[in-house]
Amino acid sequence: QVQLVESGGGLVQAGGSLKLSCAASGIIFSIKAMGWYRQAPGEQRELVALITSGDNTNYPDSVKGRFTISRDTAKNAVYLQMNSLKPEDTAVYYCYCNARPSVLSRFNDYWGQGTQVTVSS
Repeated sequence: QVQLVESGGGLVQAGGSLKLSCAASGIIFSIKAMGWYRQAPGEQRELVALITSGDNTNYPDSVKGRFTISRDTAKNAVYLQMNSLKPEDTAVYYCYCNARPSVLSRFNDYWGQGTQVTVSS
């Protein structure tokens, strides 16, 4: 089983910055991708940023140019640098990981518990 622990959420004024961190622990043989999703009240969970084992990244247009995802493979960690934050970025941010515990296992999706990001206007 893989556990994801997030940190770095909080309250920030519009135009400010925050950095989220997430570390994966447990029995991990390999990670195919890690990333961040967010969910605002009454909304569906949406992709914020994704990075693959080959360092390919994916961002929706709503955050492109403002958010940057990075990873530390030695620590099984992923980070999200968020700049120029807007009130519409307010949501619970969830860490995501697609990993497998052994070479014989299939890849599974894992989620963190979520961290609140609130951007005031």
